[in-house]
Amino acid sequence: MKNYYSETESVHYCFDSSNTSCVKDVYPTTIRASLYVLLGATILLTVLGNLLVIVTISHCKQLHTPTNYLILSLAVSDFLLGAVVMPPSLIRSLETCWYLGDWFCMLHSSIDISLSAASIFMLYLISIERYVAVSRPLLYHTLITARVAKCMILSCWVLSALIGFVVELNSMTIQNFYLTQLNCEGRCTVLVDKVSSILSSLFLFFIPGLFMLGLYLKILVIAHKQARSLQVTILTNRIHEKTRIILSKMEQKSTRTLGIVTGVYLSCWSPTYICIIIDPVTNSSTQYLYDILLWIYYLNSVMNPIIYSFLFKWFRESLRKMFSKLFNNFD
Repeated sequence: MKNYYSETESVHYCFDSSNTSCVKDVYPTTIRASLYVLLGATILLTVLGNLLVIVTISHCKQLHTPTNYLILSLAVSDFLLGAVVMPPSLIRSLETCWYLGDWFCMLHSSIDISLSAASIFMLYLISIERYVAVSRPLLYHTLITARVAKCMILSCWVLSALIGFVVELNSMTIQNFYLTQLNCEGRCTVLVDKVSSILSSLFLFFIPGLFMLGLYLKILVIAHKQARSLQVTILTNRIHEKTRIILSKMEQKSTRTLGIVTGVYLSCWSPTYICIIIDPVTNSSTQYLYDILLWIYYLNSVMNPIIYSFLFKWFRESLRKMFSKLFNNFD
């Protein structure tokens, strides 16, 4: 809250005309302009990269497989994060104030939490799908059909929306309780008590993350055994065996690529969730630290399309065909 008796020229406020305005931190012009360019480019790459993944998989019917449906859903989550959540976060991080109103603050926080939950649930489903593909190759097409994949995706999004709503409802309850202490205009913060913070971190990140790591280690062990088995198999039918080897290599490459996606995800998100689980106990984090960790977490959404373009041949080929057709139509 403003104190006109102690106000100096070096003090800035989010709303100069309000007596209840929060204090505003002002970055040097050069630093702020550079960060606007850098973070703005991150948002643009996130939106365009994931949009390409969405269009590519949706447009090419041969890519309509359970694995690619899960990748498509993950790309939708990253696209929405870049298009809806990241731009307001950019303004809040660099202007150090929230100018979009309390209602949009609650909506923004709820969407952010829901999309975060959707991403980790989607990677959780991808891990299970890859495990079934590697460990039960003969039963895979019976167990994981396109319809099953779509039902899993729908359940994932419904559960993620519910989690976002519950967390935001809990935050509103806490904010009302501490309203007299935090009553200043220009802040948008998700308030979570210690118990909720620890539980949400455990069940939304640490436990699923450890499960995915364990599952991928098990997948690698199974894939290694299958590779050794192929090496010692007597080729009674050369054509059939060659087909098996090609399919096995395709499964291994797909598993390795999605394993890299999961590894990048855990690397980008772990600093944020470690801070979330430690801060209620230590109270040592600052707004600057929070903003840095927030954008490291957002960086994951721009990395996924880059990984696909480098490691998925079908993605590169589909993009090439799509752009070739598009340019031919303009000629």
